[in-house]
Amino acid sequence: MATKPVPPRPVPRLYLATPVVDDPSPLVASLAGVLAGADVAAVLLRLKPTDQRTMIARVKALVPAVQDSGAALLLDGHVELVARAGADGAHLTGIAAMEDALPSLKPDRIAGVGGLTTRHDSMAVGEAGADYVLFGEPDANGQRPSIEAIAERLQWWAELFEPPCVGFAESREEAREFAAAGADFVLVGDFIWADPRGPAAALSDVEQTIRQAHAASSGKATAEQE
Repeated sequence: MATKPVPPRPVPRLYLATPVVDDPSPLVASLAGVLAGADVAAVLLRLKPTDQRTMIARVKALVPAVQDSGAALLLDGHVELVARAGADGAHLTGIAAMEDALPSLKPDRIAGVGGLTTRHDSMAVGEAGADYVLFGEPDANGQRPSIEAIAERLQWWAELFEPPCVGFAESREEAREFAAAGADFVLVGDFIWADPRGPAAALSDVEQTIRQAHAASSGKATAEQE
């Protein structure tokens, strides 16, 4: 009996983390243009902690630029601000944070989860209702797994589980590796904003790299099926 062909995997999409935002004005001025040049599924807003009223105002200043581009706006933590600021969801770190946040986020808003050091933790948050799992971000001490280990975890998840997986890439080369490994989304941040060519050019460059890696891995998978 012939094996059923595996449906083609969609091209991984970009997930853009902002710099830590204090004054949102520069980002408000540039973000719409940055997002217009690439296929960005979501923006992760990293806020500098201050009083809630100020943080809500900062989120509200950025919501139109993100949502009008067709992307979702997620807050890095700060679950209590999501609904009040008009954001689309939150990124949470660890199982406990997700369990605390789910009642206020579900069913209308996105709950993504990182800080998952073991396969068991990853499966637990997937079963509990996480909208995506993130692999590869630095821990509180700035340490992260090897690129090979992150790619292996992405490949394992993509082959077995339904919720999307996200690879945290600190360079264009890492974005290529994670796209080839099976990531549904690739999270990029600091290296995009630090690029001397500007974030729009850097983001477009990474998107092209992801598309090339996806095409190469899809071609290899097709050849192995034949």
